[in-house]
Amino acid sequence: MNIAVVGTGYVGLVTGTCFAETGNNVICVDIDKSKVEKLNNGKITIYEPGLELLFERNLRQGRLNFTTNLADGIKDAKVIFLALPTPPGEDGSADLKYILGVAEELGPLLNDYTVVVDKSTVPVGTADKVRTRIALKAKTTFDVVSNPEFLREGVAVEDFMKPERVVIGTNSQRARKVMETLYSPFVRQGNPLVFMDERSAELTKYAANSFLATKISFMNEIANLCELVGADVDSVRKGIGTDSRIGKRFLFPGIGYGGSCFPKDVQALEKSSSDVNYDFKILKAVMDVNYAQKTKLIPRIKDYFRGDLKGKVFAIWGLAFKPHTDDIREAPSLYNIEELLNAGAIVKAHDPESMENVKRLLGNKIEFCESPYEAAQGADAIFIATEWPEFRTPDFDKLASVVRNKVIFDGRNLYDLSTMKDLKFTYISIGREAIYA
Repeated sequence: MNIAVVGTGYVGLVTGTCFAETGNNVICVDIDKSKVEKLNNGKITIYEPGLELLFERNLRQGRLNFTTNLADGIKDAKVIFLALPTPPGEDGSADLKYILGVAEELGPLLNDYTVVVDKSTVPVGTADKVRTRIALKAKTTFDVVSNPEFLREGVAVEDFMKPERVVIGTNSQRARKVMETLYSPFVRQGNPLVFMDERSAELTKYAANSFLATKISFMNEIANLCELVGADVDSVRKGIGTDSRIGKRFLFPGIGYGGSCFPKDVQALEKSSSDVNYDFKILKAVMDVNYAQKTKLIPRIKDYFRGDLKGKVFAIWGLAFKPHTDDIREAPSLYNIEELLNAGAIVKAHDPESMENVKRLLGNKIEFCESPYEAAQGADAIFIATEWPEFRTPDFDKLASVVRNKVIFDGRNLYDLSTMKDLKFTYISIGREAIYA
């Protein structure tokens, strides 16, 4: 099948590459000439494990191409995916200007029946708006489908190639058959294609992400309570996670969620609710809890250093909002770095993938190091902000030999408490006993 993907950001590039991998001819369209040139020359523009191999293979075999010309990109396409950004506006609503702008351009360019698919995360009613914009100048029949993505950064290729479910919103039997054909190679093991109306599909994506964000925030509140009553959040987590009604995932406490999806989607769903005069109290609480949780360790750091952080050196381990990505959008690390710098501290940081992105944001305000041990050299304390695998089993003897003080503030609860006691590290984590050497 001939497919066009408009937008070559995270979702667009993964979508286009994975569809090409199953034998489709895919043309990706983007207005960024520099990005398109890089992609056509074989240089991938995002970091996502497993994507580069598929990208290079399909580019080499001619099934994956890139262009800045919308008319050329969609000329032969039977399906057009809109994978465009929907950034939050000042009021929290999703900004649809990119999607609606492209939709209006598509109308006069369609030559035959085409399925136009909203792949971006969009508010309820967006499919209707896209349909109206295309129809203004359309010369042929078309359908608009909602097909939200559920890709987790760090495992997006696996999520796309082996989805737990594919949600497709359409009331058109013709469009349904096209989408069934397109997705059939990805659900051969029996995982469902879930068909529904467009508005329900649009809401499904927001509901899923908001529920997971709520689960994370609830567990962070439990962790905060554990510290006050002398309970251990790890024990509580295991105790409730074995209940099949609750499940084990998204129960790990920490310094809050970040990234491109959860913060934006929770905010957008709350705004959509407000627009129809519904007071979504839980989502307001989730946003408040997460904002406060990001800098949860700062008061404890200040207490430890008796309120004076001026000149203190902190080694930040991890900058990305989660491991296996270079995405720093709404990353808790950035909030903590700002707090430390404002208090007069010196920050040295290491992250396996996202340092260039942070460097573009912060410049020379902090020092960037090639290894966690280099960052820890001469540090008064280590601050763990991202749970990268390489941070889970460091050489503690080597670490002890390079730090000024054996102090770790762990925002991701990576280490066993008894181990830290034996190693004689001061170790302060989330929702657990503080260990003082």
